[in-house]
Amino acid sequence: MRYSSFRTPFALAAPLAALGLLSGCISFGGEAPEQLLTLTSTSSVPAGAATEGQAEAALAVMVPDVSQRLNVNRIPVITSDSSLAYLADAFWVEKPAQLFRTVLAETIRAKGNRLVLSSGELEYVAQTQLSGQLTAMDYNADSGTVIVRYDAVLELPEGRILTRRFEETVGGVSADANAVAAALNEASNSVADQVAEWVG
Repeated sequence: MRYSSFRTPFALAAPLAALGLLSGCISFGGEAPEQLLTLTSTSSVPAGAATEGQAEAALAVMVPDVSQRLNVNRIPVITSDSSLAYLADAFWVEKPAQLFRTVLAETIRAKGNRLVLSSGELEYVAQTQLSGQLTAMDYNADSGTVIVRYDAVLELPEGRILTRRFEETVGGVSADANAVAAALNEASNSVADQVAEWVG
């Protein structure tokens, strides 16, 4: 036998009224930003290009470590030697470390002959690994410059380790989200070019 339930208007009104009161107390997230910013590699592998090789001989490009100030989807603004803020209306589509790794891996693929692994479990099989720390992807309000700084660690087979600091600044940047993002993209690609030349 099939049963159907029937609720009176009064039975339905009570939960709806409670939900209305509750919505005034709970926020389900702020308004979505008008735009999301990203980094794009200026060196890319053409469609149809392919590389192959043993996973053990590949280069794994790892997500760099970051300090807490870069572990957000915002652009830090240096306001003094001891204080910072975040740029208004500037939101990355992903966290800076992920975006930088994507540019770095694509640049190394495009400029070298290596089999580059940058996602999935295979990256842990590669005996050559590029890791490090992204220490700056900032905007300096006083000087109107952006800076990208990457302390790279290249771990080679048999335990040999090389380290090197890469840094690029771009000046004449206004405190505007699009202008700062474009300058950071330029600086990130410059750093990636330098790293690609270093790792070969």
